[in-house]
Amino acid sequence: MSEAPTADASTTTNACPECEGRPETTRGETVCGDCGLVLSEYRIDHGPEWRSFADDDTDPKRTGAPLTRSRHDRGLSTEIGRSTRVKGRKRRRLARMRRQHNRARISTKRERNQVYAFTEIRRLTSALSLPERIRDHACSLFDSAQSEDLLRGRSLEGFAAACVYAACRVARVSRTVDEVSDAAKATEAEQTAAYDAINRELGLPVGPIDPAEYVPRFASQLDLTGDVERRAREYVAEAVDSGLAVGRNPSGVAAACLYTAARESDADLTQREAADAAGVTPVTLRSTYQKLRDDD
Repeated sequence: MSEAPTADASTTTNACPECEGRPETTRGETVCGDCGLVLSEYRIDHGPEWRSFADDDTDPKRTGAPLTRSRHDRGLSTEIGRSTRVKGRKRRRLARMRRQHNRARISTKRERNQVYAFTEIRRLTSALSLPERIRDHACSLFDSAQSEDLLRGRSLEGFAAACVYAACRVARVSRTVDEVSDAAKATEAEQTAAYDAINRELGLPVGPIDPAEYVPRFASQLDLTGDVERRAREYVAEAVDSGLAVGRNPSGVAAACLYTAARESDADLTQREAADAAGVTPVTLRSTYQKLRDDD
């Protein structure tokens, strides 16, 4: 008894006209297995129009947008759009449908808080030019903080900003507290209080920030050359090895190393400009600069 043809490969009963071999059909193409003669081509693929690479056997998904952590419903709900071409009674009916749909989509206060906080997180990550992985991790941190009941008595804006900053710290993306608080709707005190609660209760795997992470961004912001940036990296490595960076603001150390390298290259850079780029005072920059010169 002959085997039944499969979806990937099947054997035809007709012989090859050239060598009388046994043709085989694979992926819509019939080829002789002996001489390699192509007998026919059938390019229409009747399979699914979308493929899931996770598990083809048990996953029946074929279409739809991918799931995302930046939505309270993981992006599974539909959206009723707006159109200026719809007038009169039909437009009022769509408005009622949209209102009822939003009420059904957000049924609890927890989901309402998530919608507001996730919207703020998406706005912050866009304003700070952060990647999607930071956005999704920040939303996941907010969900965990909400599950641990850390939001009681604290502002949603502060927790949204704190989650973005915490995601940056975990992923070692160079963003300072001032940069996040300047773009956030919350104050720096609200952000700091929320971040302390997240770090304490959730046990974030954060460590000290490497000052070298700030050097490329500050160098680009100050319009410094590649040689100055390279020399500043060397100064940062020396500061870390000698223990000079311990207990100091990492952005201030990076700015001081850039200023020291700029002074060696006779670049036009003042202490005020370097300090403003790092968000520190000139006094902080000057103390690190003097330590670097003393070590030399």
